[in-house]
Amino acid sequence: MKQYTVLLGIGVGVIAIIGVIFGADFFKFSVSTQDYDLFVDPLLDEQGMFTMGRVTLQNIGAKPITNLHINFGDGDILDIQNLDVGQKIIVSPPPENSMEFVMISADNDIFVNKAYREMPKMVGMMGS
Repeated sequence: MKQYTVLLGIGVGVIAIIGVIFGADFFKFSVSTQDYDLFVDPLLDEQGMFTMGRVTLQNIGAKPITNLHINFGDGDILDIQNLDVGQKIIVSPPPENSMEFVMISADNDIFVNKAYREMPKMVGMMGS
C-alpha cells in the first residue's frame, strides 16, 4: 500500500511541476511586461494583377499608446490619436505606394521600422 501512495505522490508532484511550468509560460505571454509596447506586422498580399499591403498594429503594453505617426514611405503618412491597451487595428497604404517599409513612431519613445513581408503561397489560394 505504501508503494502505491509513494507512486501517487510522485505522479501528483510531476503534474504540479508541469502545471507550474506551463502556467508561468502562459502568464509570460498574457501579462504585459512593459508599459508601452507595440506589435507591428506589415504584410504584402500579391493577387496576380495587383498587390495589396496592410499593416497590423496592436498595443501589447500595459498603457494606451498616443499620437501614432505611421509613415508608409513615398510621402504617405497616417496619424492615429490613440491605441487602447489590447486594441488591434489594420491600416493600408495607398495603392500607388511602393510598399517597401513602414516606420511608426508614437509618444513615450516608441519607434518601429519594418520591411513588408510576403504571405506564403499555398496551392489553391488566390495569387499562387
